[in-house]
Amino acid sequence: MPFFHSHRANGEHYVILSGAGRFQVDDEVFDIAEGSVVRVAPGCDRSLRCTSAEAMTYLCIQAKAGSLEGYTLSDAAVTERESRL
Repeated sequence: MPFFHSHRANGEHYVILSGAGRFQVDDEVFDIAEGSVVRVAPGCDRSLRCTSAEAMTYLCIQAKAGSLEGYTLSDAAVTERESRL
């Protein structure tokens, strides 16, 4: 992503699937690699850059900030079922 951008209402989660690089949120810069997960709140400038010889592959999941607050662990229920795993 060769440019900084931000969102007014949406937050983003980046999941790094392969490769390595650097991520910047506002003035904070940090290393990222396979397995890294980065959450960026609305209103923050963000950008990332691949620094590895292999291509960086990542998922970016975007959702309106606060829209998932009803979908937490308190929404879950333990159920009885025979495991077939």
